[in-house]
Amino acid sequence: MDTVFHSRVDREIETLTERLHPARVCIDNNTCKDCTVVKVDSANKYGILLEMVQVLTDLDLIISKSYISSDGGWFMDVFHVTDQAGKKLTDRNLMHQIEKELCATRAKEDIDDEELQGCAEYSQSKYSKQIVSTENTALEMSGMDRPGLLSEISAVLVNMSCNVTSATAWTHNGRVACILYVEEASKPGPIRDPRRLAQVKEQLESVVVAHCEKGERNNVRLRNFAAGRTHTERRLHQLMYADRDYEGCRACHGDSSGDHKKGCDGTHVSISRCKDRGYWVVNLVCRDRPKLFFDTVCVLRDMQYVVFHAAISSKKSIADQEYYIRHKWNGLALRTQSEREKLILCIIAAIERRVSHGLRVDICTENKTGLLSKVTRVIRENGLSIPRVEIGMRGDDVVGTFYVRDPSGQEVKPNIVELLRQECGGSVDVVTDHKAPRKLSRTSSSSSSSTNSENSSIEDTPRLSIGSKLWSQIGKISSNLSPIKS
Repeated sequence: MDTVFHSRVDREIETLTERLHPARVCIDNNTCKDCTVVKVDSANKYGILLEMVQVLTDLDLIISKSYISSDGGWFMDVFHVTDQAGKKLTDRNLMHQIEKELCATRAKEDIDDEELQGCAEYSQSKYSKQIVSTENTALEMSGMDRPGLLSEISAVLVNMSCNVTSATAWTHNGRVACILYVEEASKPGPIRDPRRLAQVKEQLESVVVAHCEKGERNNVRLRNFAAGRTHTERRLHQLMYADRDYEGCRACHGDSSGDHKKGCDGTHVSISRCKDRGYWVVNLVCRDRPKLFFDTVCVLRDMQYVVFHAAISSKKSIADQEYYIRHKWNGLALRTQSEREKLILCIIAAIERRVSHGLRVDICTENKTGLLSKVTRVIRENGLSIPRVEIGMRGDDVVGTFYVRDPSGQEVKPNIVELLRQECGGSVDVVTDHKAPRKLSRTSSSSSSSTNSENSSIEDTPRLSIGSKLWSQIGKISSNLSPIKS
């Protein structure tokens, strides 16, 4: 009798440990007086940290502190969370949803996030706002940014009788990545005719490559998702990383007095060596903001690094993040200066992508054909650019946020608000943040960033900012973990 060997282990065997030891989630409102503590433990798998952070972020929770431990085949994670108002969680439906979503991460297939290996798909819950339904065709574009590009793209779609149901775009270092969900104007739903898809793609490519120099990196992709959903912000990180937007970043160094250089954005990353445990230690200090944890974990996942331990905290608008990592495949990763430099710049890029500059304009109006084209045309005709935008449907209305700025650096004139109101109707408001950017003035490990010369030595024992607290917390995590009470 012939023996047949299969290259892949049966999925039933692969998930045996997970089924024997399902995830446990404990939501604790008693331990801390100013936040809710979410504790999770389960069998470990590659990428599980990103999935859990993604769940909490999509549910509009603020993660102020976290302890991560996942050596061996098990993980124990603790998240200190609040709602958007900085309050403890009291909604029982929300707490049940957290438990359901976190447990659901165990059932997901591992997804390969290679730069050019197609789109990452996630079977997330309908409650996650960043999970976009596959009832439309997705347009993914990345390349060189220029004023008016989004206006030109949306105008082409209108001319080809396509409606935009949602759009998200980021710009960074002169590069742009956007995801637009479109459908036929005459027939709601995805564009299924291959010839029609090819025509739309050809027209869009002609717009994107216009004014570009020969050999300039650009990518336009139209696709219908056969199953599942795609996480928009997760995909934008992938697109910008594949487009190498990090190449324009610069690591900041503090001077001998501990003060940062003029114009420093307050983002400092260092990499050191923990020889006795075989880890590389990434220390990050920057201004805190929503979704910072999600953004930094995204870049580590995209670069195929595994987080074994981490300690995250924020205090007085300053975030400290410390990751103990190894590369998934390459045990020699980060041995060279160029590899360390690339990781530092990629982390800085992931943080900067979401930082928006310019005047924030919020729009809420009745859905109209070609609305995105009309709004972006008004902005372009007034000589303004759009560094970031997010717009989508809420019931029968269109709700969106545009960040508008003057490419010459001049202050945006307030009449743009009235012009937009006349064009699209509904509510158009300016959101002003009076909090001035805060400079950091600390030396810590950030000033020892591994962007020195090729002959510089790497510290064998890292100067831990918060890592020493991690090991003392692990015992408390395991002893206090208990199932959620209904």
